[in-house]
Amino acid sequence: MFKKVSCLCLALLVFASVQVDACTNFLITKGASKDGSTMITYAADSHSLYGELYFWPAADHAPGDMRDVYDWDSGKYLGQIPEIAHTYQVVGNMNEHQLVIGETTYGGRSELHSQSGAIIDYGSLIYITLQRAKTAREAIKTMASLMNTYGYYSSGESFSIGDGNEAWIMEVIGKGEGEKGAVWVARRVPDGYVSGHANQARITTFPLNDPDNCIYSDDVISFAREKGFFNGKNKDFSFSDVYAPVDFGAARFCDARVWSAFNRIAPNMKKYEQYALGKVKYDKNGVATNRFPLWVKPTEKLSAKDVMDLMRDHYEGTALDMTQDVGAGPHKLPYRWRGLTWKVDSVEYCNERATSTQQTAFSFVGQSRADMPAAIGGVLWFGMDDTYSTCYTPIYCNIEKVPECFKIGNGDLLTWSSTSAFWVFNSVTNFVYSKYDEMIVDLQKVQNKIELESVALAPAVEAAATQLWNSGNKELAKKYLSDYSITRAENMTSEWRDLGHYLMIKYLDGNVKKEKNGKFLRTKDGMPASPNHPGYPDAYYRRVVKETGDHFKVIK
Repeated sequence: MFKKVSCLCLALLVFASVQVDACTNFLITKGASKDGSTMITYAADSHSLYGELYFWPAADHAPGDMRDVYDWDSGKYLGQIPEIAHTYQVVGNMNEHQLVIGETTYGGRSELHSQSGAIIDYGSLIYITLQRAKTAREAIKTMASLMNTYGYYSSGESFSIGDGNEAWIMEVIGKGEGEKGAVWVARRVPDGYVSGHANQARITTFPLNDPDNCIYSDDVISFAREKGFFNGKNKDFSFSDVYAPVDFGAARFCDARVWSAFNRIAPNMKKYEQYALGKVKYDKNGVATNRFPLWVKPTEKLSAKDVMDLMRDHYEGTALDMTQDVGAGPHKLPYRWRGLTWKVDSVEYCNERATSTQQTAFSFVGQSRADMPAAIGGVLWFGMDDTYSTCYTPIYCNIEKVPECFKIGNGDLLTWSSTSAFWVFNSVTNFVYSKYDEMIVDLQKVQNKIELESVALAPAVEAAATQLWNSGNKELAKKYLSDYSITRAENMTSEWRDLGHYLMIKYLDGNVKKEKNGKFLRTKDGMPASPNHPGYPDAYYRRVVKETGDHFKVIK
């Protein structure tokens, strides 16, 4: 049924799935959320991407106006395409109609990665589409048209597309040299369910005659036949198994992240743990047989705060728990510095790749609500740096300008800015890594305080905006939400800067200052009280003795 992949091609596929720059998306449908909202999450993970909040105001364009297109990853100029008469406002990955698009790159068949003359890369595909489409279904059509017309520059890509009513997962791969555009399939996530993807194609077989729930390119199967990738019956065609077959890296480094999230919210996921460990089982055609479902029904409906916390994961409580092995050190640090794989005596080993990772530039939970005016219902809960230690703040989709702390040009990856949220959050997080098990508790207190406060304020803020909107003061309602978004973001960044100062004082030089009722203690003479010297856990000291014998033994 499926053509077997050559050893060379398989090696390339393995390499493609072991990506240092990788992202994680979850898709929550209306029926799976507590408030009837659709939510799309995205973590932009890259060692070379700076965290900023992108912004394009709505605009009118004259006939003949052209748009320059640059590759999002490299900044390379790719070419020009004509503008359309009117483009919508876009803030981050949400537009003024509360359409949200996220992505993860899966690579797929290496022979399809290159397409000479192609203009549209996956990043441009997202941001151009957000300026041109109002709904998820419109977005899918727009993306397909852009790729067909101008060629597809990138490798295999999974997209999360959501509006106030629906959530869709769309998977795309280019046609390679000698062809133009891409083949693709998009599936609507059933209402009441949650889906996700993390750098591995997830759509396998799909309905061929159900346009309300599944849309695909006309040649998605015939192209595979022409290339010799597939020779079975149409009904047995599996997008992932043909264009991005599963291997160890795809399961362990990619799909495991989705499995871990599903494991936290849905029943009966434990049985897929072996797959998450990379122990993939295949049938006689080389098709993986122990993969977990494309979507699951959560045991309980999820709030926006629940979804923020779903983005915070190091496989805790599973066989991949990053806090439990020797690599976590004495302070249970759930991070491993790259590379992703390493060797001892010519034997290759790996680090885990969790949803929460140190190289996140920015992340968000995009919340869309069809029962509200788009300007009020569309909110991007936005945060900088590692998802576990970030703080999400509400950015409404019709803001007038970007907060200074998130603004493009406020510093970059090689330029420090004390007013940039990216640098404020990275400074705090990197310090927390030094004594993680203790310091993360202090961080989470502030994180929860700010996020829960934002969540609690939202109904009153939105009610006030709705009152303005319904009374005919729509522009005033937008300004009100814009000012609120900016104030919350700047206040959050200021509080995080204060958190960094507090942590530096408390944990200076590996000691821990004494506190009472939120204040550091002093002696009766006004001097700082002598700090605690916590040392290391007993288990760590035992490891030291086991490895060094009597080297550190005190001789009496």
